Amino acid sequence: MRAWALVDKIPGMTSGRRALTALHLLLVWAATAAAVPILGFGLVMAAWGGGEGATVPVFLLGVPLTVGLLAMAGTPARTVVPLCGSVPRRLGWAASVFVLGTLGVLAGLAAYGGGVDLGSARTRIALTGVPYAVAAAFFVPNRWVRLGAVTVLAAGVVYGGFVGPAQAQQRRQEAEVARYREHADLLYLGPAPPGMQLSRAEARPASFSVDYRGVREDVFSYVALTARSPLTPTPRCPDLLEKGVTCTVDAHGEMRMVRDLPGGEHAVTLVRRYRKVEVEVTSQTLGEPGLRRLLNTLHPLSDEELEKLMREKKIDHSF
Repeated sequence: MRAWALVDKIPGMTSGRRALTALHLLLVWAATAAAVPILGFGLVMAAWGGGEGATVPVFLLGVPLTVGLLAMAGTPARTVVPLCGSVPRRLGWAASVFVLGTLGVLAGLAAYGGGVDLGSARTRIALTGVPYAVAAAFFVPNRWVRLGAVTVLAAGVVYGGFVGPAQAQQRRQEAEVARYREHADLLYLGPAPPGMQLSRAEARPASFSVDYRGVREDVFSYVALTARSPLTPTPRCPDLLEKGVTCTVDAHGEMRMVRDLPGGEHAVTLVRRYRKVEVEVTSQTLGEPGLRRLLNTLHPLSDEELEKLMREKKIDHSF
């Protein structure tokens, strides 16, 4: 009915020709919206059940039937579409509309596979016939009908190639943020120590880890920060310590562990309770004062920081 209303306003056409043109495009849409999904479903089922070779008989049978159905839909338009004036020419017209429309359907499938929202299943079936109706409109010898076809085609390209993918990307990003926010009570970090930058973060069901590395690649510097669900009511030293490891817990409940390394170096680990999580920082290149500054500047991961990490692909999850 919408197509009928649009065609009914076309200048330079009598009411009878407008009605016939609208009926013609409506029949093309209806025929292909019914036949093409069935053909596509048959090809998919044949491939699923017997491989690619099984699709050949379905293709050889389904395509001629669809083209024949299109030719029948073009019969009432003999007086408005010159190519529909005789049976041979009508078959050629039907084959052309089928090829052009199928290219449009394939483009729509590619957009849908990329996450572009094309509505419900019923809407997608109805949209299947639109590329064929647009293709048929180009064969109508009226510039206003063809201009309408160009407008519809341009709208489809803009939505399928630009607007739809942008919306799909936005939905994916929002869903990804929501997945991280399911464990928001673990998402804490501090500003990178001087001369370092956040290089990687990973969210797990019970922990959130952040790696800081030196800005200069020729100088090794590394700090690991982990926020996790508390393992014990308060931080405490292991019952058995390895040789060269010392551990103390101060009056505020902060645990300090120092591990001796070859060459007189030390790896320092500090564990502190922060709100409802237990935060651990460790490094063999950043001293204890620097680790304490990192703990003192902890803050919940903001939406802007999370989006920046996602945009820079510096965060991952293993939920």
